[in-house]
Amino acid sequence: MEIKSVGWIGTGVMGKSMCSHLITAGYPAFVFNRTRTKAEELLKMGAAWCGSPAEVAGKSDIVFSIVGYPMDVEEIYFGQQGIFSASPRCTTVVDMTTSEPRLAQTIFETAAQKSIHALDAPVSGGDIGAREGKLAIMVGGEAAVFEAVLPLFQIMGENIALMGTAGAGQHTKMANQIKIAATMIGVVESLLYGYKAGLDLNKLLDVIGKGAAGSWSLNNLGRRIANGDFDPGFFIKHFVKDMGIALAEARAMQLALPGLALAHQFYVSAMALGYQNLGTQALYKVFAKMSGAKI
Repeated sequence: MEIKSVGWIGTGVMGKSMCSHLITAGYPAFVFNRTRTKAEELLKMGAAWCGSPAEVAGKSDIVFSIVGYPMDVEEIYFGQQGIFSASPRCTTVVDMTTSEPRLAQTIFETAAQKSIHALDAPVSGGDIGAREGKLAIMVGGEAAVFEAVLPLFQIMGENIALMGTAGAGQHTKMANQIKIAATMIGVVESLLYGYKAGLDLNKLLDVIGKGAAGSWSLNNLGRRIANGDFDPGFFIKHFVKDMGIALAEARAMQLALPGLALAHQFYVSAMALGYQNLGTQALYKVFAKMSGAKI
């Protein structure tokens, strides 16, 4: 499998940085986003604009996608102007959206009918990991296809693993999100306690972030909380979506996840308060309101 050009669908907080690394590495890129202005930086870097996912697939050897919701994934692959709507040139599609494992399997099966390879490859690491090319990439699909795409994954990330067949990447991402959901409750409660006790939150993070309490969420998102930065590295609305997928998959397995269910409710409360477009660290605002603390 020879990859000379890449297609990219979805140029938001994550996708823009991820695609930029491929362009910098020398790959000609064809891009599509529902809002063209969000692709302007990539166009200035030399990417070519396409008017639809079908056009991207018609001009690229491989197409990457990273969009918001499963319904968005369905639209770009199966819609009237979707990747599978015509006879695409591309030989491989890689969906990096955090989406439903069953949808990943459907994409894999449909792609195979068109003699196209498919991988599901959701990522973790947020906007920082995307900008620095240090994402974790969790992949589902065939080993030979994974090996062929691996050099491109290595441009975007550091911790990259084939987890199994189609859908396995999405299941791995669900396990990741389940862990983060409960961790974020601990992060915001810890910092809220420190605030109420009169501690300097940055000094607090300097100490506990280097001990047993340390985690990516504490050391990165906790620092943003301490500095009053609630801008999105990852949107609350997308995290609520992810937790909903994980809960649905757990129900299908007859698996109870009460910790995840509790975290989900707190984040639904954040949505109700109008925080859906803030970063996941804005859960702090919910807990602060409940305690009457200053935000």
